[in-house]
Amino acid sequence: MTDLSDLALPLGAARSGRARYAAAMALYQQGRLAAEALEIYRICALLDRADPGSLLAEAGQPPATALPMAAEVALTVLVGAVDTYLAALPGPGVTEVRQGLNHWRSSPVTPATPRSNAVLDQHLPAALAQLEPTHPDLAQAVAGAAPHLTWITYDGYGDTIGDRFAQGHAYATLIGEQAPIPARDFDLGLFLIAPHVLYRDHHHAAPELYAPLTGPHGWRFGPDRPLILKPAHEPVWNPPHRPHLTKVGATPFLALFGWTRDVQGVAQVIPASDWPALEVLRID
Repeated sequence: MTDLSDLALPLGAARSGRARYAAAMALYQQGRLAAEALEIYRICALLDRADPGSLLAEAGQPPATALPMAAEVALTVLVGAVDTYLAALPGPGVTEVRQGLNHWRSSPVTPATPRSNAVLDQHLPAALAQLEPTHPDLAQAVAGAAPHLTWITYDGYGDTIGDRFAQGHAYATLIGEQAPIPARDFDLGLFLIAPHVLYRDHHHAAPELYAPLTGPHGWRFGPDRPLILKPAHEPVWNPPHRPHLTKVGATPFLALFGWTRDVQGVAQVIPASDWPALEVLRID
């Protein structure tokens, strides 16, 4: 069976032109790709570094990943785009998250019933606008899959997490327990936080990878320590029970997250004396 996520393969990867053409042919056979667009993918089939997207734009054709997709296809394309993105990242935790992703990615796909989330509706477009120029395939895959994920504004922290975070975030699990792609003791998904919100110091048993898709944002790894500014695409690995805090900058925080085990453990807030100052801090 053709893997439609091959449309997101990076330019230059061996035999990627052929794989993109095969995925485009599958879309054409489903009646969701014009013959003129398919011909462009055919021309690029033997040219792994050729960008079908630029040729499609010149011809006035939409990129294949921008076409309306069945929910299952959109989620599958996102899994492929996420794996491709993570494969290019350095640092600890990336290999473990990719191992979990590839172990569970062949599970049956059951899209969530679409439902509105105010944080998603208000802030995802701005986050994707920053991501699009550097990672267009991933941005398009997130946009296509977002309506088929269950976005949750989590209320399990209680009053200690602060009102702005409690009302200003949403996350969606792509692969995990009770996710569209089921897995055991593994979570992979997307996390969105509104601009300037403070995600206070906390910790949890699960080893956690953050792959921020926007930035810069502030981080620290212990209460009352100074903030460290990190740009987009610099991963953060939190071993079990490592304290961590995020202060969102002017652009909404959009990140991939991966929990590699102990996913049922509950996160706990760690008190710090400087939260009032961090709440009003602005990162440009």
